[in-house]
Amino acid sequence: MMTMKRSALAVALTALTLFTASAQAALFEDDEARRAIIELRQRVEQQRQAAATQQQQLADDLKRATDENANLRRALLELQNQIESLRTDLARLRGNDEQLARDLSDVQRRQKDIAAGVEERLRKFEPVQVTVDGREFSADPAEQREFEAALAAFRKGDFLAAQTAFAEFLRKYPSSGYRPSALFWVGNAQYANRDYKGAIGNFRALLQQAPDHPRAPEAVLSIANCQIELKENANARRTLDELVKAYPQSEAAVAARERLARLR
Repeated sequence: MMTMKRSALAVALTALTLFTASAQAALFEDDEARRAIIELRQRVEQQRQAAATQQQQLADDLKRATDENANLRRALLELQNQIESLRTDLARLRGNDEQLARDLSDVQRRQKDIAAGVEERLRKFEPVQVTVDGREFSADPAEQREFEAALAAFRKGDFLAAQTAFAEFLRKYPSSGYRPSALFWVGNAQYANRDYKGAIGNFRALLQQAPDHPRAPEAVLSIANCQIELKENANARRTLDELVKAYPQSEAAVAARERLARLR
């Protein structure tokens, strides 16, 4: 009986042990499952948070990129405006440069014109070298023009105008290098105008002031011609004799010898 009780107790203890072990195993398995679930939930939460963080970062990056893109667009637009403004300024500056170049060219041309005008006016007053009747001397441009105008009148046959012009020239330029020639031509104009005595006076003035002048032999011959016109044949012969003696090699001396032959 005792043995049966012990057997039953042993069986009971074994069953209890098995139950306890089974319960413990089940409890252990529940704890493990709970821990696994908790860990899974934690990983899921961590992943969700990481995804949310990443999404927020992506959103922030997108917003930053959008803002930067907008800023770049504004900067690009501003740069384009600046470029356009610079192009406008450059075009204006080029226009200004072209206008300045034209203005400078106009100023330079005016300066040249002014310089040429001043030079031309100065030339009108600066002495020039002239050669008249084989003699070279210095004369004022106005003096030269007036002598040539008087001579032009004589050559046109306007002897009265020539006489007046040469007389005015001699009065205006008493020390001129043209004076001997002017005396010669005014004398000839007077001869043409039949003012023989006035002509003789001017021819003698030429001989007195410039006896070696190339026109001197012609002046002596002209004096003789005036004397012939005045019917002063004796005086004319003496004048012609003086011409042949003073200027024997001149063409006037040849003409004087011919006239002497007719007068004797």
